[in-house]
Amino acid sequence: MPFRYRVENRTRPLARPLWVRVCRQGLCRLLGLMFRRSLREEEGLLFVWPRSGRWSTAIHMAFMFFPLALIWLDERGVVVDRRLGRPWRTIAVPRQPARYVLELHASRLEDFQMGDWVRFLDDEDPWRERGA
Repeated sequence: MPFRYRVENRTRPLARPLWVRVCRQGLCRLLGLMFRRSLREEEGLLFVWPRSGRWSTAIHMAFMFFPLALIWLDERGVVVDRRLGRPWRTIAVPRQPARYVLELHASRLEDFQMGDWVRFLDDEDPWRERGA
């Protein structure tokens, strides 16, 4: 499976491209974006969990130095919760069970609304050097 996906909001097309790195395993899911000083508006993380849940998909903001757009999706890719995660605040738990979580630049929060249908496409990574 690819390491990076292009995010597509099928309900309301995104005005700007968005690429996410996939976190499926323990250390990546534990660290997320902790200790980073910034995040580009075009990038983020996609957390993939083995099954849907509320507490299992909770996000902590410890050791975060900037706000994040937090988007929770169910197993179909439908947005079930969204909010702004603030640095050093405690834990954000979705209101409904989720299977996927997007951590994005805070400016991307309005790109996703409750009920939106989101897909992840395996397109060429725009940051990869040509010929590499």
